[in-house]
Amino acid sequence: MSFWRKIAGLAVRGVDEAECDVCPPGLPGEDPAFTTAVTALGAKLAKADGEAHADEYDTFHAIFQAEPGSEGAIRRLYQLARQTTRGFEGYARRLKKRYGSCPQILEDVLDGLFYIAAADGVVTSDELSYLERVCELFGLSPLTFRRLKATHLGAANDDPYVILGVAPDAPDDVVRAAWRAQLSESHPDRARARGLPAEFVEVAEAKAAAINAAYDQVQLERRSLSLGAA
Repeated sequence: MSFWRKIAGLAVRGVDEAECDVCPPGLPGEDPAFTTAVTALGAKLAKADGEAHADEYDTFHAIFQAEPGSEGAIRRLYQLARQTTRGFEGYARRLKKRYGSCPQILEDVLDGLFYIAAADGVVTSDELSYLERVCELFGLSPLTFRRLKATHLGAANDDPYVILGVAPDAPDDVVRAAWRAQLSESHPDRARARGLPAEFVEVAEAKAAAINAAYDQVQLERRSLSLGAA
């Protein structure tokens, strides 16, 4: 297996058919198009804020690990790709075309990109614009982006609905159903079952904690409103 395929294989080694409307053209780890696109998106993200930091490469390498002995080649190719952000939209569209029927795979990739953006301790507005555009090109909803942003950068205390992915005026049963669905999709056991690296399992754990906290806050706020109206 080439080191490029190894990178992709560690990113997503399994596909849960229950999460896909149509089966993809093979496992991402066995798809050179997936490998190339993910690597390019990660490298070009490092240039989105105008600076390319060593921490961003280190994070990329930690998430998308290569076979032993390939470090030098990966660093050279990564540095080549990160010289400009130009062309990133084409790579995002390529992933959407091949894996649009499995949005969880695309969300996993976006999760990894958020990790890279935050590697230097600051996520700039340019990096957020880059990530938001990738999310849009992936066909993921703006609420999905807002939920991921809240998970990685911290959710606003007064906006738990962003994490749950429902409108603030949604009925109680819709909020509860959304909470259960989000918790099921983000459960760490599902990340482990897909063969994701430890870093992605940690992301899933953070998601689950954020989803539970958001639901608890909604319940407290609605209970308070009910008491106030009584």
